[in-house]
Amino acid sequence: MAYQALYRVWRSQTFQDLVGQRHITQTLQNALLQQKISHAYLFSGPRGTGKTSAARLLAKAINCAEAPALEPCNQCSACLGIMEGTVPDVLEIDAASNNGVEEIRDLRDKVKYVPSMTKYKVYIIDEVHMLSTGAFNALLKTLEEPPEHVIFILATTEPHKIPLTIHSRCQRYDFKQIAHEDIVERLKTVIDGIEVAYEKPALTIIARAAKGGMRDALSLLDQAISYSSDVVTEADALAVTGAVSQQFLTKMTTATLAGDSAEALRFLNELLSSGKDPVRFVEEAIFYYRDLLLQKVDADANPYADEESRQLAQKIANDDLYRYIEEWNKALVEMKWSSNPRIFLEVVVVKLCQPVISAESGSDSSLLQTLMDKIEVLENKIVELQQSTSNNNQPMQQVQAMPSMPMQEKRTSPIAKNQIFAILAQATKQDKENVLQHWAAIMETLYLEKSGQAAILDEAEPIAVSTDAFVLKFTHEIHYNLANKNGDIIHRIAELIEEKVGTRYEILLVSESNWLKAREEFIATQRGKAVEKPVTKEEPIVQKAKDLFGAEMIEIMD
Repeated sequence: MAYQALYRVWRSQTFQDLVGQRHITQTLQNALLQQKISHAYLFSGPRGTGKTSAARLLAKAINCAEAPALEPCNQCSACLGIMEGTVPDVLEIDAASNNGVEEIRDLRDKVKYVPSMTKYKVYIIDEVHMLSTGAFNALLKTLEEPPEHVIFILATTEPHKIPLTIHSRCQRYDFKQIAHEDIVERLKTVIDGIEVAYEKPALTIIARAAKGGMRDALSLLDQAISYSSDVVTEADALAVTGAVSQQFLTKMTTATLAGDSAEALRFLNELLSSGKDPVRFVEEAIFYYRDLLLQKVDADANPYADEESRQLAQKIANDDLYRYIEEWNKALVEMKWSSNPRIFLEVVVVKLCQPVISAESGSDSSLLQTLMDKIEVLENKIVELQQSTSNNNQPMQQVQAMPSMPMQEKRTSPIAKNQIFAILAQATKQDKENVLQHWAAIMETLYLEKSGQAAILDEAEPIAVSTDAFVLKFTHEIHYNLANKNGDIIHRIAELIEEKVGTRYEILLVSESNWLKAREEFIATQRGKAVEKPVTKEEPIVQKAKDLFGAEMIEIMD
């Protein structure tokens, strides 16, 4: 016999096997015992949660030779025939491909015939919301008053698309997403039944990736078994589901806590270079921080946590975890609507590496004290400078200490502005093209080095180039600040350009806002010089003619 997928082989054959839907199975079993079977049911809920399986179980239970009973016997001819799909009285119809009026009219004409092998005819209409309006109208009367030997079971993932007239004629049962723990237990039963070795964390990863669907979980387990050699390992589950390991998230969080943005960006670059989905990574990060938060409350909340994550959970503060979850959740919402989600990832990583200054927390108050000490040192230096110039005739005013000065807008310093003007005055199009034609190769080299520098320079570009210097403009202020603090980046770019072009360039970093201001001032300066050029005095007769007829009407000939 040909190989069958696990979700087909391990389809629920009893109500007890229907995982995570106790509120439905108990209601149906009580109805079976009391013989209160409705003529129409509506099963709604997410995909892979057991709607069609429950419909088949109900069809077996009402036609079982042992009825009324809590469970179908799975031994009589009716149960075996329904399991094998050979009983003509139990029909499963796919509404996605049979959604027209003619198909429903044909069904309505056959409903009146009595069943040939079983007590009841059962019509299971899957994805019933796909029926057309005309098909729903054709089904309406039959669904309201079917023959005594007919039962309709409608299954759908989108109940809001079904007309209210159909709703009111059915008993509705809402299937819910299956709990993570229930999926893990079911996967253990399945993998033990097929006698395949496995690591426990692998099942947890698969269950989380299934997002509440048992069919998806069994399909992923099937893939993981095919991918693995002898044992389904944690690495196999990560490769199949595209999830991120606990060890990686622990290292990333440790670098973030230490405020090492370059290291955190390097980890992020490694992850994205391996082909991981940015959105999936953020989802995994949120679950990871949620697990850390639960571990702080209950050490046994996550039985599959490794020792490193347990130690991190004890070390990290609750406020940091709240901040991480909030920032990642905001990024997740924005990334789903962005064409370049990588930017949001980098911005969030850098933002989380910067501690929040708060007088209430111990570590942040020490940072605040450090900043205050630096301000005091600077004030003392200013006072010393004033005293050294006290011999001048015009006394300088004493500088008063300002412990809480408001933040001023960052502006380009006069020295940097003069350097930009000098480069612009000598910049040529040929020099710029000479650098730009090698810029892509330079960025590729930085990405291969995996040092985190390429992520900072991702949105930067040479904007004005002279023979021995150029201006490197940064689109994002965060990347500009990181590059300013990291002198190795400028040194490395100069080395790579010298290798490609053969010229050692002096590199001047500038943010986009400062670049626009400096360029405007440079252009205004050049225009001022043009106005200052000496104007030759016109002959009196020429001036008189211009006054009479207008300058545009006068043509001067020698």
